Amino acid sequence: MKFLKKYAAPLLMLAVFETVAVVLWLLMDNIFYLFNFTYIGGCIALGLTLYARQYKHARLVVQFGVGLYMLLYLGLMSGENMQIEGFWYYLFSGVFEAATIHYAVAKIFGPLLFGRGWCGYACWTAMVLDLLPYKRPRSPRKKFGYIRYITFILSLLFVGALFLFHVPGLERVMFLSFIIGNILYYAAGIGLAVWLKDNRAFCKYVCPVTVFLKPASYYARIRVTVNQDKCVSCGKCRKVCPMEVDMTDNSRKRTNGTECILCMACVDSCPKKALKL
Repeated sequence: MKFLKKYAAPLLMLAVFETVAVVLWLLMDNIFYLFNFTYIGGCIALGLTLYARQYKHARLVVQFGVGLYMLLYLGLMSGENMQIEGFWYYLFSGVFEAATIHYAVAKIFGPLLFGRGWCGYACWTAMVLDLLPYKRPRSPRKKFGYIRYITFILSLLFVGALFLFHVPGLERVMFLSFIIGNILYYAAGIGLAVWLKDNRAFCKYVCPVTVFLKPASYYARIRVTVNQDKCVSCGKCRKVCPMEVDMTDNSRKRTNGTECILCMACVDSCPKKALKL
């Protein structure tokens, strides 16, 4: 019983991803999906297990395990555009596979279960940004959040224009846009982090994927909550939160509530152990 309680989270995530893997394998008649989601679920389960065993760099292990797989293998080696442009491309093509399935599982319906866990454990952009030294925001959140909606619309217009004007060699164009898009994302992310002294500035203000993530994250089943009887309102959880979420409020309307990336910094910093998943 004690073992199950300690490792409930990794076992749950492994079960969820393995279920998705098997279902997609059978529905799509493509063993790639069995490998893909088994690997991702395995990485997440490993990271959560390491966290349960108090390994300091548990989340980093998952970030690089999943992030490099998505960036190098699926993106550069297999030629799949796993950015938001790839989602639009497959959607307009009427094909339910690759980026479309990835977005459905990780960024549209998945957040109903694990919120913005993608941002904390699998994003290959954040994988690099989290290595920068500005882990805690040095100043209050800026009112730049509207930029994410601009980049979201621009990505849609870009891919829509490719189809509207019948641009030849679309697969080649999408592959190049994946490379150029990642370069721009890293440049913008690092630039904003240095300017605002905040590793996660790109996630808060620019990333178009958050437009998908935020609505479902409001209803996430897996979320950090506080035991009000134990909380002494010391404010340490708010100080260490990279996304500036008010974890002392259990309401789904709490400040920046849909921004939580489940990094567990707040849980680890609480002197009274009042926070938990």
